[in-house]
Amino acid sequence: MPSSISRAVTTTVATTALVLLAGGAAAAHVTVDAPGAAQGGYAVATFRVPTESDTASTTALTVTLPNLKSARNEPIPGWSAKVERNDKKEITAITWTADPGAPGIPPGQFQRFALSVGPLPALDSVSFPAKQTYSDGKVVSWDQPVQKNGDEPEHPAPSITLAAAKDHADGHAVSSEAEDEDADHEDQTARWLGGIGLALGLLGVALGVGNVIRGRRA
Repeated sequence: MPSSISRAVTTTVATTALVLLAGGAAAAHVTVDAPGAAQGGYAVATFRVPTESDTASTTALTVTLPNLKSARNEPIPGWSAKVERNDKKEITAITWTADPGAPGIPPGQFQRFALSVGPLPALDSVSFPAKQTYSDGKVVSWDQPVQKNGDEPEHPAPSITLAAAKDHADGHAVSSEAEDEDADHEDQTARWLGGIGLALGLLGVALGVGNVIRGRRA
Protein backbone atom coordinates (compact mmCIF):
# COMPACT_ATOMS: atom_id res chain seq x y z
CA MET A 1 0.00 0.00 0.00
CA PRO A 2 2.70 2.56 0.89
CA SER A 3 4.43 1.72 -2.38
CA SER A 4 1.21 2.32 -4.35
CA ILE A 5 0.62 5.63 -2.60
CA SER A 6 4.22 6.67 -3.28
CA ARG A 7 3.88 5.86 -6.99
CA ALA A 8 0.57 7.77 -7.17
CA VAL A 9 2.07 10.82 -5.48
CA THR A 10 5.10 10.70 -7.76
CA THR A 11 2.88 10.46 -10.86
CA THR A 12 0.72 13.37 -9.70
CA VAL A 13 3.73 15.57 -9.00
CA ALA A 14 5.29 14.73 -12.34
CA THR A 15 2.04 15.48 -14.20
CA THR A 16 1.59 18.76 -12.36
CA ALA A 17 5.16 19.76 -13.15
CA LEU A 18 4.65 19.02 -16.83
CA VAL A 19 1.45 21.09 -16.88
CA LEU A 20 3.17 23.99 -15.15
CA LEU A 21 6.16 23.79 -17.47
CA ALA A 22 3.89 23.70 -20.50
CA GLY A 23 1.91 26.66 -19.19
CA GLY A 24 5.12 28.56 -18.46
CA ALA A 25 6.44 27.90 -21.95
CA ALA A 26 3.20 29.07 -23.53
CA ALA A 27 3.15 32.17 -21.34
CA ALA A 28 6.68 32.99 -22.46
CA HIS A 29 5.63 33.27 -26.08
CA VAL A 30 5.05 36.61 -27.78
CA THR A 31 1.27 36.70 -28.18
CA VAL A 32 -1.38 39.09 -29.48
CA ASP A 33 -4.94 39.76 -28.38
CA ALA A 34 -7.55 41.81 -30.25
CA PRO A 35 -11.05 41.58 -28.74
CA GLY A 36 -13.85 42.13 -31.26
CA ALA A 37 -11.57 41.98 -34.30
CA ALA A 38 -13.60 41.41 -37.48
CA GLN A 39 -12.90 41.22 -41.19
CA GLY A 40 -12.81 44.66 -42.77
CA GLY A 41 -12.95 46.39 -39.41
CA TYR A 42 -10.58 48.11 -36.99
CA ALA A 43 -9.28 46.72 -33.72
CA VAL A 44 -6.75 47.34 -30.99
CA ALA A 45 -4.13 44.58 -31.12
CA THR A 46 -2.14 44.22 -27.90
CA PHE A 47 1.14 42.33 -28.09
CA ARG A 48 2.38 40.71 -24.89
CA VAL A 49 6.17 40.39 -24.86
CA PRO A 50 7.89 38.49 -22.03
CA THR A 51 11.65 38.33 -21.60
CA GLU A 52 12.77 34.70 -21.56
CA SER A 53 16.47 35.38 -20.99
CA ASP A 54 17.84 35.15 -17.47
CA THR A 55 20.61 37.66 -18.14
CA ALA A 56 19.53 40.00 -20.97
CA SER A 57 16.68 42.48 -21.43
CA THR A 58 14.37 42.85 -24.42
CA THR A 59 15.37 46.05 -26.20
CA ALA A 60 13.36 45.91 -29.44
CA LEU A 61 10.30 44.31 -31.01
CA THR A 62 9.46 44.28 -34.71
CA VAL A 63 5.98 43.18 -35.80
CA THR A 64 5.11 42.49 -39.44
CA LEU A 65 1.68 43.76 -40.50
CA PRO A 66 -0.49 42.54 -43.42
CA ASN A 67 -0.18 45.71 -45.54
CA LEU A 68 -2.64 47.84 -43.59
CA LYS A 69 -3.89 51.32 -44.37
CA SER A 70 -3.83 52.38 -40.73
CA ALA A 71 -1.69 51.44 -37.73
CA ARG A 72 -1.31 53.75 -34.74
CA ASN A 73 0.78 52.83 -31.74
CA GLU A 74 0.06 53.74 -28.15
CA PRO A 75 2.90 55.82 -26.65
CA ILE A 76 4.98 53.92 -24.08
CA PRO A 77 7.39 55.74 -21.77
CA GLY A 78 10.96 54.65 -22.47
CA TRP A 79 10.14 53.33 -25.93
CA SER A 80 10.03 54.81 -29.44
CA ALA A 81 8.16 53.39 -32.43
CA LYS A 82 8.98 53.45 -36.13
CA VAL A 83 6.43 52.59 -38.84
CA GLU A 84 7.50 51.06 -42.16
CA ARG A 85 5.51 51.50 -45.38
CA ASN A 86 5.70 50.11 -48.91
CA ASP A 87 5.49 52.06 -52.18
CA LYS A 88 1.68 51.99 -51.91
CA LYS A 89 1.84 53.77 -48.54
CA GLU A 90 0.58 50.62 -46.85
CA ILE A 91 1.97 49.87 -43.40
CA THR A 92 4.06 46.70 -43.46
CA ALA A 93 5.79 46.69 -40.07
CA ILE A 94 6.35 48.57 -36.85
CA THR A 95 9.39 48.46 -34.58
CA TRP A 96 9.46 49.46 -30.93
CA THR A 97 12.92 50.25 -29.58
CA ALA A 98 13.92 50.96 -25.99
CA ASP A 99 15.26 54.49 -25.60
CA PRO A 100 18.97 54.91 -24.73
CA GLY A 101 19.39 54.45 -21.01
CA ALA A 102 15.95 52.84 -20.63
CA PRO A 103 15.81 49.35 -19.11
CA GLY A 104 13.70 47.79 -21.85
CA ILE A 105 12.03 44.62 -20.54
CA PRO A 106 14.25 43.13 -17.80
CA PRO A 107 14.50 39.36 -17.19
CA GLY A 108 11.40 37.93 -15.54
CA GLN A 109 9.16 40.78 -16.73
CA PHE A 110 6.91 41.51 -19.69
CA GLN A 111 5.60 44.52 -21.59
CA ARG A 112 2.42 45.17 -23.56
CA PHE A 113 2.51 47.03 -26.88
CA ALA A 114 -0.87 48.29 -28.13
CA LEU A 115 -1.58 49.05 -31.77
CA SER A 116 -4.77 50.29 -33.43
CA VAL A 117 -4.97 48.57 -36.84
CA GLY A 118 -7.29 48.28 -39.83
CA PRO A 119 -9.06 47.68 -42.01
CA LEU A 120 -8.32 44.04 -41.29
CA PRO A 121 -8.16 41.58 -44.21
CA ALA A 122 -11.07 39.34 -45.22
CA LEU A 123 -9.50 36.22 -43.71
CA ASP A 124 -10.46 33.79 -40.96
CA SER A 125 -7.25 34.63 -39.11
CA VAL A 126 -4.24 36.86 -39.50
CA SER A 127 -0.67 36.40 -38.27
CA PHE A 128 1.77 39.04 -37.07
CA PRO A 129 5.29 37.54 -37.34
CA ALA A 130 7.55 39.19 -34.77
CA LYS A 131 11.26 39.55 -33.97
CA GLN A 132 12.39 40.04 -30.38
CA THR A 133 15.83 41.56 -29.86
CA TYR A 134 17.79 41.23 -26.61
CA SER A 135 20.44 43.46 -25.10
CA ASP A 136 23.11 40.79 -25.71
CA GLY A 137 22.40 40.85 -29.45
CA LYS A 138 20.29 37.70 -29.58
CA VAL A 139 17.26 37.84 -31.90
CA VAL A 140 14.32 35.45 -31.53
CA SER A 141 11.90 35.14 -34.45
CA TRP A 142 8.27 34.38 -33.62
CA ASP A 143 7.12 33.41 -37.10
CA GLN A 144 6.30 29.72 -37.19
CA PRO A 145 2.75 28.69 -38.25
CA VAL A 146 0.70 26.15 -36.33
CA GLN A 147 1.46 22.64 -37.55
CA LYS A 148 -1.04 20.69 -39.64
CA ASN A 149 -1.74 18.32 -36.75
CA GLY A 150 -2.59 21.29 -34.53
CA ASP A 151 0.57 21.13 -32.45
CA GLU A 152 2.14 24.43 -31.43
CA PRO A 153 5.63 25.07 -32.83
CA GLU A 154 8.54 26.24 -30.71
CA HIS A 155 8.26 29.86 -31.85
CA PRO A 156 4.66 30.41 -33.02
CA ALA A 157 3.74 33.61 -34.83
CA PRO A 158 1.31 35.82 -32.86
CA SER A 159 -2.10 35.51 -34.51
CA ILE A 160 -5.75 36.45 -34.03
CA THR A 161 -9.01 34.99 -35.27
CA LEU A 162 -11.26 37.37 -37.19
CA ALA A 163 -15.03 37.35 -36.98
CA ALA A 164 -17.04 37.58 -40.19
CA ALA A 165 -17.81 41.04 -41.50
CA LYS A 166 -20.89 42.48 -39.84
CA ASP A 167 -24.01 42.02 -41.98
CA HIS A 168 -25.45 45.35 -40.96
CA ALA A 169 -22.43 47.29 -42.15
CA ASP A 170 -23.96 47.72 -45.63
CA GLY A 171 -27.24 48.65 -44.02
CA HIS A 172 -25.50 51.44 -42.17
CA ALA A 173 -24.03 52.65 -45.44
CA VAL A 174 -27.43 52.61 -47.16
CA SER A 175 -29.02 54.33 -44.20
CA SER A 176 -26.31 56.99 -44.27
CA GLU A 177 -26.85 57.60 -47.99
CA ALA A 178 -30.60 57.87 -47.46
CA GLU A 179 -30.07 60.36 -44.65
CA ASP A 180 -27.80 62.41 -46.90
CA GLU A 181 -30.44 62.44 -49.66
CA ASP A 182 -33.13 63.50 -47.16
CA ALA A 183 -30.85 66.26 -45.94
CA ASP A 184 -30.32 67.47 -49.53
CA HIS A 185 -34.07 67.51 -50.14
CA GLU A 186 -34.60 69.43 -46.93
CA ASP A 187 -31.95 71.96 -47.93
CA GLN A 188 -33.55 72.44 -51.36
CA THR A 189 -37.00 72.85 -49.81
CA ALA A 190 -35.67 75.35 -47.32
CA ARG A 191 -34.04 77.33 -50.12
CA TRP A 192 -37.28 77.40 -52.14
CA LEU A 193 -39.29 78.50 -49.14
CA GLY A 194 -36.70 81.11 -48.30
CA GLY A 195 -36.77 82.42 -51.86
CA ILE A 196 -40.55 82.59 -51.89
CA GLY A 197 -40.57 84.39 -48.55
CA LEU A 198 -38.03 86.91 -49.82
CA ALA A 199 -40.05 87.53 -52.97
CA LEU A 200 -43.24 88.07 -50.97
CA GLY A 201 -41.41 90.44 -48.66
CA LEU A 202 -40.12 92.51 -51.58
CA LEU A 203 -43.61 92.54 -53.09
CA GLY A 204 -45.05 93.81 -49.80
CA VAL A 205 -42.45 96.58 -49.65
CA ALA A 206 -43.20 97.59 -53.24
CA LEU A 207 -46.94 97.73 -52.53
CA GLY A 208 -46.33 99.78 -49.42
CA VAL A 209 -44.16 102.27 -51.31
CA GLY A 210 -46.81 102.49 -54.03
CA ASN A 211 -49.52 103.25 -51.51
CA VAL A 212 -47.41 106.02 -49.95
CA ILE A 213 -46.78 107.63 -53.33
CA ARG A 214 -50.46 107.50 -54.30
CA GLY A 215 -51.41 109.01 -50.94
CA ARG A 216 -49.05 111.97 -51.45
CA ARG A 217 -50.43 112.62 -54.93
CA ALA A 218 -53.97 112.59 -53.59
